[in-house]
Amino acid sequence: MSTPEIERQSLVTDIVCVGFGPATAGFLTTLSRELLGPDGSPRFESRVAPGLPLQVICYERADGLAFGVSGVVTKARGIRASFPDLDPAQIPMAAPVRQEKVLYLLDPIGASRRPSSLRVADRLIRLSSAFLPVEHHAMELPFTPEFLHKEGGLVLSLGQFLQWVSEQVLLTGAVQIWPSMPVASPLMEGRRVVGVRLAEQGTDRAGNPQPGYMPGMDIRASLTVVGDGPFGPVGRQLNEHFGMPPGHHERDWAVGMKMVIDLPPDCPLEPGTVYHTFGFPEPEIFGFLYVHPGGVASAGIFVPSWFVNPVRTSYRYLQHFIQHPYFWRYLKGGTLRSWGAKSLSESGRLGQPYLVLDGCARIGEGSGSTNVLTGSGVDEAWVTGVLLAEGAIEILDRNEAFSKENLEKFYVSRRKASWVEKEGRIAERARVGFHRGFLTGMIGMALAGATKGILTAPGEPLPPHKHVVSHEEYYRNKISAGEIAQIRQEAQQKGSSLHDALMERAGWPRIQLDGKLLVSHQDALLVGGKVQAPEGYADHVVFLYPHLCESCGTKLCIEICSGEAIRPGENGLPVFDREKCVHCGACVWNCVQTLPDNPEKTNVEFRAGAGGLHSTEN
Repeated sequence: MSTPEIERQSLVTDIVCVGFGPATAGFLTTLSRELLGPDGSPRFESRVAPGLPLQVICYERADGLAFGVSGVVTKARGIRASFPDLDPAQIPMAAPVRQEKVLYLLDPIGASRRPSSLRVADRLIRLSSAFLPVEHHAMELPFTPEFLHKEGGLVLSLGQFLQWVSEQVLLTGAVQIWPSMPVASPLMEGRRVVGVRLAEQGTDRAGNPQPGYMPGMDIRASLTVVGDGPFGPVGRQLNEHFGMPPGHHERDWAVGMKMVIDLPPDCPLEPGTVYHTFGFPEPEIFGFLYVHPGGVASAGIFVPSWFVNPVRTSYRYLQHFIQHPYFWRYLKGGTLRSWGAKSLSESGRLGQPYLVLDGCARIGEGSGSTNVLTGSGVDEAWVTGVLLAEGAIEILDRNEAFSKENLEKFYVSRRKASWVEKEGRIAERARVGFHRGFLTGMIGMALAGATKGILTAPGEPLPPHKHVVSHEEYYRNKISAGEIAQIRQEAQQKGSSLHDALMERAGWPRIQLDGKLLVSHQDALLVGGKVQAPEGYADHVVFLYPHLCESCGTKLCIEICSGEAIRPGENGLPVFDREKCVHCGACVWNCVQTLPDNPEKTNVEFRAGAGGLHSTEN
């Protein structure tokens, strides 16, 4: 029997944008300045509402426009070009970069799972500490590599920056931005995108209509701008429907987790101080510490998809990171101000989808703009939005359609000629070496940086699930298979993850909570922000085929979950609690159960959903 068609409300507009991140912020900043003439009159007439100005609407999933979860250091070339008179003091928590160092962190505990070659190198560094810049179990590199250097850049809170930009955009009166409005899917007619559909409201967690049910509205538009990030449902559905360009794929990911910390009163670190780290808590985990004005710092780590550890607990590793002696001398006595996490697309240009379709353009991180060599994405995303806005203005000036041909001509050509694309090409294979090991990856990055991408490590990226090994294999020299089975059984009975018990058994010290900076994972969810999980929406994390979850031996979705929103359930099935979900998306790429008909897709699906972590300081 066929299901009757649901009657939906429909709205017609000229341009609809999905997601308000750095890319869409750049797009709307540039576009809004061109929609009014010198006398303040509308420059373009709406094509769908004659007699009115051009109609531009942006829908954002989060409950506010300062939702960004990221401590950022950026060269800010594109941002400064958009705001040539920018004074960082105008933006809360912003500061110019004044000092930058790269640190190799030695293991002060002895529990880090380092390859034998790295252990030998560590021993030599310690023996040579009288001649090398080694202090507090860390070696400062004598210089910051040119490709990593952020000289002339800015330290930012992405949330505060987006709040500031949204105010500039809304003051023009030319654009509408609607938070708390998740977009569920693109609207397509053949190979043309004709708009988007908003998420259903008034449903239970399974998506079944309840009293007050309201079908998602259809927003039809001449141009759909997709800037919903690497896990936005619109971008991911477009990728699944149209495929990826030949040779392109999304196989490199990382979950970035950070703390915003009120520094102790006697901390000597100056605003604009930037530290990049590698080596600890595990060699594969990169870290950072950025200092904002007002005695505030952002400290965080990136846990990558090529990390073989089956207990990828970002929060526990972050607590060990901030307690490294090099940083603890500055952070001890500090107070956790806020906390957050998000997944990052680490494929860079290799993950670039089809940038344009008839009636649609892709911008930002989900369009493959992140530079994986420089570790930079905010400014690159911003510039892609600026370039699309410039192209859209030219198309409007010519009174032509937003066809694929015109978008290729006026947007994609600009992007290909930009520094974002040129530097992205240099960087696109910079991290391929990490798929063959940590040292190979570091050598590959150094080669790519030194030769402008001409030389890199050989090989091709592997899907994330190809890197994960069993608990028994990972801990084979430290914990017996029988003991692991016992720990697994106890965790199942308690409804908890495995990582704490396994890490402590392997030599990691238990975290001594102080109630200020070292707090439990669950307490971190309550500090300096809030997790929004409004009623009336279906769950956005869905386990597609339960039998695949039952047969999974690692349950990596539980171990990696940034908010402990996924817990063990009956018969080996994970249980999702959206009251704790921060919308980081890490469960998707950490799932090791791929679908039989699509080995690039996992058994976890991330759908449209409202809420998530909201903190203006992140």
